[in-house]
Amino acid sequence: MQIKKASTPKDLTEFINLPYQIYRNDPNWIPPLRSEMRGQFDPRRNPLLDHCEYQLFLLMDGDKPAGRIAAFIDTLAVDYWKEKIGLFGYYECPRDESCAKMLLDTAAEWLRDREMKSIRGPWSFVSQEWGAVLEGFTPEPVVMSPYNPPYYNDHFAAYGLAKTKDLLVYYIDAREGYQIPERILTLTDKVAQTYGVRLRPLDTKNFDRDVETVIALSNQSLALNWGYSPVTEDEVRAMAHDMKPIIQPEGVIFAEDSQGRAIGFAIALPDVNALIKGLDGRLFPFGWWKLLRGLPRLKQYRMFALGVIPEYHGKAIDSLIYRALYESLFSSDLRMEINYVLEDNGPMNNAIVKLGAKPLRRYRIYEMAI
Repeated sequence: MQIKKASTPKDLTEFINLPYQIYRNDPNWIPPLRSEMRGQFDPRRNPLLDHCEYQLFLLMDGDKPAGRIAAFIDTLAVDYWKEKIGLFGYYECPRDESCAKMLLDTAAEWLRDREMKSIRGPWSFVSQEWGAVLEGFTPEPVVMSPYNPPYYNDHFAAYGLAKTKDLLVYYIDAREGYQIPERILTLTDKVAQTYGVRLRPLDTKNFDRDVETVIALSNQSLALNWGYSPVTEDEVRAMAHDMKPIIQPEGVIFAEDSQGRAIGFAIALPDVNALIKGLDGRLFPFGWWKLLRGLPRLKQYRMFALGVIPEYHGKAIDSLIYRALYESLFSSDLRMEINYVLEDNGPMNNAIVKLGAKPLRRYRIYEMAI
C-alpha cells in the first residue's frame, strides 16, 4: 500500500469513482450523481474552492485505488474562526487501521506543513454536509447527507481524533400518524398575531431576489452557530442554480414582519435520493426520465435550513416557520428529516422535540491537535 497525490485528470476520476466500488454491495448507500460529485471538485462549478487550498490523496494497492482522503484549508473559515484549523474529508478506507493511519497521517502532515494547529473532519466542499454517521445507519441517507460504514468511527478514534461536536437528526412521518401538537398550533397562532408575522413561499418569478434574501438571512441567523463561516454570494448562487431544478416553491418559506422585512426562512429539499437509487450515479440513458416523472410526486424531504435573525430569537418564530412549512408540504404520506441540529443548540432541539419529531441519526465531527 502506498499514498499518492491525486494530481491528474485520471487520478481525479479514480478519486471520484472509488465510493461506487467500495459501496456497490451496500444496500443502504445511494450513489450520488457522478456529474454532481465531479462538480464538487471543479472550481468553475464550486465557488467554495475559490477560498480553499486543498490536496486530494489516493491510497493505492498496486495500481488500484483502495482508499482516499482530502486535506484542505478554508481560508475564509480560518479567518472567521481565528483558529488555525485544517480540515479533512472524502475519507474512504478498507477495514484496516494501518491503512487508516496512512491516510490520516498524510492529511495531518499536509496541514501541519501549512501551519495548521489542528485537524477537523469529516468535512466536505458542500455546505452542511459534515460529520461521520455514528448512529442511524438506516434508513438510507437523504439528499446531501453523509454516509459511511460504522468502522470509520473506530478508525478515527484509534488514530487519536476525538469528538468535537455531534449533529442530531430528527424525522416526522405522516404515515406514522404525525401531527403538530395542538398546543403548538395555539402557540404559533399567538406568535403570528403578536408580532404581525406574514409567511410566504418562494416566489419563482423573483427567484434571484429570494436568493439574495436567503444570503442575507443565513449570514445573520447562523453567524453564532458552531462551525459557521460566512457564505459568499457566489457560493449561494451556485447552490441555488444546482437546486433550482428540484426545489418546490412550497418547500421554501419566508417569514416577514409587519413592515415586510424578512426575519426568517426554512428550506426543505425534495429527497431525490429516493429517485436516483439504482441509477449507479448516472442520469443517462433512463435516469433522467425517472427523476422527471418522480419529482412532482415525491413526498420525502430533507429540512436543509431554518434560520431566524437574532432580534427574533426566543420568540417561537422558528416554530411558526416550521408549522408553515409542514402545512405547505402536507400530504398523507409526507416524510421529512430535520437534518441536522447542533447537539448543544438547546432552544432548537427543545423546540423540535416539542413539535413531536423523533430522533433518527447522529453525526460526529472529530478533531485533534497536530
